[in-house]
Amino acid sequence: MPLLSAQQLLGIAVVIAWLAIVVSTALVVRRRWSGQREWSRKVVHIGTGPVVLLAWGFGIGRAWAIAAAALVTVATALNHRFRLLPAVEDVGRHSYGTIAYGASITILLALFWPLQPLSVAAGVMVMAIGDGLAGLVGPQLNSPRWSLLGQNKSVAGTTCMAAASFLTLIGLRALALTHQQAAPASAVLLLIALVATALEQCSWFGLDNLTVPLASSLLWHSWSSV
Repeated sequence: MPLLSAQQLLGIAVVIAWLAIVVSTALVVRRRWSGQREWSRKVVHIGTGPVVLLAWGFGIGRAWAIAAAALVTVATALNHRFRLLPAVEDVGRHSYGTIAYGASITILLALFWPLQPLSVAAGVMVMAIGDGLAGLVGPQLNSPRWSLLGQNKSVAGTTCMAAASFLTLIGLRALALTHQQAAPASAVLLLIALVATALEQCSWFGLDNLTVPLASSLLWHSWSSV
């Protein structure tokens, strides 16, 4: 493992502090709204996304980033098995979503980090914000619903997924242009958001936590130079 610079050490400290805040917030949410078991998990789901941007901002290198993501994935697998932090896993249904989420981040870092950080961010942030908000909004609003492979979906949640994903990608495109990096055109971002929304429909056992980030990231990367 390469030695860390002072900036990278600070970055790791900031990431750890951020994750501690996210988990602490999830625990508070679980205690305050014990009847809403999905909420605390979604706090972690959404809060994890910005870690990629923090890592980019502090210049955390490839080896350390991949090792950290792999370690978190192993930790989520252990938590899934032993329920050490129920606020992260206890959703009342059988799902490997948190493990798949960590695995997808690890894969994306291995594919694109650090040369294409926004390709990683596109996949992670669409999953974090788009899927995260859809899981919060969908159950709270009265709208037509359906079941696909045993998973409940709704017009409200699906619309939220598409809109939040598109707006997230627009924000990442603006960030890319600010840093003089290639990014897909706005029309392509809409296509990516729609593909991510379609893949989110198939969330059997948390499969969407793998397919949505990978597809979003690969599409962003493929169209960034177009």
